[in-house]
Amino acid sequence: MKNASGNNGESAGIWRQGTLTYTTAGLVALFCWLLWGDFTWAMKDRAIGPSATLLFKSFGYSDFVYALICVAFPSSTNIILCPVISYISDRHRGRLGRRIPFLIFTTPFIVAGLIGLGFTPMLGTWIGETFSLASRTGKLIAFGIFWVLLDFGTTLAGALSTALVNDVVPSRLLGRFFGMFRAVSLLAGMIFNYFLIGKVETHSLYIFVGVGLLYGLGLSMMCAKVKEGEYPPVEERTSADARRIYGPVITYFRQSFSVGYYRWVIAALVLAGFTASPFNMFSIFYAKSIHMDMTLYGRLIACSYAVSFVLSYFLGAVADRFHPLRATLGSLVIYFGAMLLGWLVVCDARTFGAALIVHVVLSGCYFTLSASLAARLFPRKLFAQFNSALSMIAAITNVIMGPLLGRLLDVLGRNYRYTFLFGMIATGLAVLLLLRVYFCFLKYGGDGDYAPPDPNGEASERETGEGTL
Repeated sequence: MKNASGNNGESAGIWRQGTLTYTTAGLVALFCWLLWGDFTWAMKDRAIGPSATLLFKSFGYSDFVYALICVAFPSSTNIILCPVISYISDRHRGRLGRRIPFLIFTTPFIVAGLIGLGFTPMLGTWIGETFSLASRTGKLIAFGIFWVLLDFGTTLAGALSTALVNDVVPSRLLGRFFGMFRAVSLLAGMIFNYFLIGKVETHSLYIFVGVGLLYGLGLSMMCAKVKEGEYPPVEERTSADARRIYGPVITYFRQSFSVGYYRWVIAALVLAGFTASPFNMFSIFYAKSIHMDMTLYGRLIACSYAVSFVLSYFLGAVADRFHPLRATLGSLVIYFGAMLLGWLVVCDARTFGAALIVHVVLSGCYFTLSASLAARLFPRKLFAQFNSALSMIAAITNVIMGPLLGRLLDVLGRNYRYTFLFGMIATGLAVLLLLRVYFCFLKYGGDGDYAPPDPNGEASERETGEGTL
């Protein structure tokens, strides 16, 4: 790859994104390194969710405590860390770019957190014996220490990984690229759920340590091989408020939330992203409550991922062809029907298994189709900042809703069938909000001439040449 001036676009085998220019071979190399980094990230994500859940539940705490620590706490750190790192990253100009230096910084925290979680049972027992605490209290303390390290690194890296893709991948290929991202993530999920999830309760040490080392190697290689381009100079801050210490905070919130259109977009994407969460958060507990073997549970998910894997690239192409906003709306309407059906018919392990497959495939379709949606709706020049605002509101939602759902399920006698009802309600509301966004999208130019409003109330992105399409 090489630097060159020019607008986003492609001609005669040359692809451009900002100041970056790729030959077809260079574009393939870029995709390979980004996908390799995503594979190691996906293995971390796919492994940490069920592994940490089963490890934590072995301590004997309630659904509410689980949701408070494993769901609400990571979301609460997103509220602060995502906006800060995204604001700084958007305005950073360095030799390695504006995303990669921060991704390098986060890697040791993630690796240490993963490896430490593997040693949690042993360290927890030692803490309990040393400080005369109950065994599960010692394990909770050890778990908490390494969970904080892992969450710190994951929150910072997660805020910037999509922004890196948005900076280096040609805009016209974002849907297909995110489709491949999704395929790689599903492949990681298939590997973990088919071969490893049944061994988590007996071999968690090896799983956590192995995933930690894989992640450290993969992210380091990706950061070494992917090169960022040049960025426009950072805008001057001239107002009196901007010169004060709280100036960046005022600028962040004014730009991110002062325009009504972006408030609608953020609200719609937050709720749409939450639709699968009620079932996802408690699906392992649901399976255990009906005495489903964890190996069978993992293989059902692996089979579902295989279906989604086959569909992922084609769904990405559909998002590029018809726009991810329309595709996302269609997927949520279908998912609403699936949640309604699950609420009405699931009553035993057999029907739960069928509902699990349908849920995983349909929610996977949503995540693939919507993967490029934020990049297509938010202003490109401040994408990381706007994406972090989205993450912040999503985190606030999870901080509130995770423990609330956990408490409701405790009160309802841990009847996990209600997760279908919760998901159905969230999906219906998300569809209504996305319809509102769709009509605004048409107002700002639609498919052929979309130019989102300037967050500063100045010229549109069409006029400044910073359009998202």
